Amino acid sequence: MVPIIRPNWFMMLFPWVKKGYEKEIVNAEERYNNAVIAHKFNENKKEKEIEKLKLEYEKEKESYILNTKQRNQEVDEFEESYRQGDPESITSYCILVLERSDYPENFPQVFRLAYVPESKQALVEYELPTPDIIPENAEYRYVKNKDEIVAKPRKVNEIKELYQDIVSAIALRTIHELFEADQGSFIDVIVFNGFVQTIELSTGQDIRPFLISVRAIKEDFLKIDLSRIDKKACLRNLGAQVSPRATEMLAIKPILEFDMVDRRFIEESDVLSILDSRPNLMDLNPYEFENLIANLFNNLGYETKLTRSHRDGGIDAIVFDTRPITGGKLVIQAKRYRHAVGVSAVSFGCKRSLWDNGSRRGQ
Repeated sequence: MVPIIRPNWFMMLFPWVKKGYEKEIVNAEERYNNAVIAHKFNENKKEKEIEKLKLEYEKEKESYILNTKQRNQEVDEFEESYRQGDPESITSYCILVLERSDYPENFPQVFRLAYVPESKQALVEYELPTPDIIPENAEYRYVKNKDEIVAKPRKVNEIKELYQDIVSAIALRTIHELFEADQGSFIDVIVFNGFVQTIELSTGQDIRPFLISVRAIKEDFLKIDLSRIDKKACLRNLGAQVSPRATEMLAIKPILEFDMVDRRFIEESDVLSILDSRPNLMDLNPYEFENLIANLFNNLGYETKLTRSHRDGGIDAIVFDTRPITGGKLVIQAKRYRHAVGVSAVSFGCKRSLWDNGSRRGQ
């Protein structure tokens, strides 16, 4: 803005000079008043905008605090249910542990986990990367006279050894992470089954072969110094089932399968604790008698699961012997007879016995 300069006294003697000066003063005052009005308008607009932003901030702050309180409450409730030994909370906690495990981007890191509170056992089925995770070339070198880069392919045996090492490392690492994170001491045994999602080249069908299965007891596993072990020797000592030709997708049979903890199974009540008040086994109803049989097998050291009463094909319970070599699955049909059991009932039971992949199933 150009400042207005008052003419000297001599110039003010000329009417047109004086009149021009006075007009400039009037115009300047008008511009000033307009500027003041515009400033006030802008200030009011700015204050309204600030007030609007404050309201939005307070609303977002209130929502954030509320959500934080809800999350904290959920975390506290989750922690409390975990501390109380709730099986679902223990399962969710173990899943969180494995989800936070840091692997390279091209690792599948897909798994499912089940927890059996009666035996304090966790079962993990983990998808392993396929052999193509290993680069086919071991190194590259520049040939100056040809001005080209030449690759040195890996040997087949080297790829096999590296892949076997990866499979072993994932199994041991997963077991280690779950045992180390078991703050509530709810897990005594972990079974790890590692599988691969691939294609059967001879049929073009999707297959899911298991390449490794290992059962580890916490007390023994935590004594292992993983930084100093030979992975093969460690897994051999743990009694692991490991595919001898993993790169060829040669499958092994898992030590424990998810079928052993599926949703068909129901909790059995403790009938043994009230038997002393029962005058006769015949006083038990069929459901109580089935529970009695399940309790007896549990006390013998087996894992027992009752099946639901409908559509069970005559099967009342399934008993699991988890020993790696001599163990297996036994199918039980519980019947109460007041008199001697006839040959027809026994032969009928024998006909219903099942044998599957070397596992024992009988009555």
